[in-house]
Amino acid sequence: MKARLVTRERRRIGQNGFADLLIWRVPHPVEGSRHDFKYSLAFVYREVCVVRYDNERGKGDHRHVVGQEMIYDFLSLDRLLNDFFADVREWLDAHGDLRGPVD
Repeated sequence: MKARLVTRERRRIGQNGFADLLIWRVPHPVEGSRHDFKYSLAFVYREVCVVRYDNERGKGDHRHVVGQEMIYDFLSLDRLLNDFFADVREWLDAHGDLRGPVD
């Protein structure tokens, strides 16, 4: 089986931000992960990436929030997206504007 694109999209969030979502189903888990997805989710606000979830080879599943990296416990794609957008909402509540949908 070859890698298969699950989603690739950009969502506008508020007046100054966007989320880039890229998820692939892969034939074997990425080194450091225990599931068959490769993903990169990023929220960019005023040209700065402030929230990112990814599973880089060798590092496994993790998330970055304003430069701080933390391990992420991947359970499912739905949970991944919910957790990502919850972090985006939390960041916007504390730092940004909420003019527009968040998820």
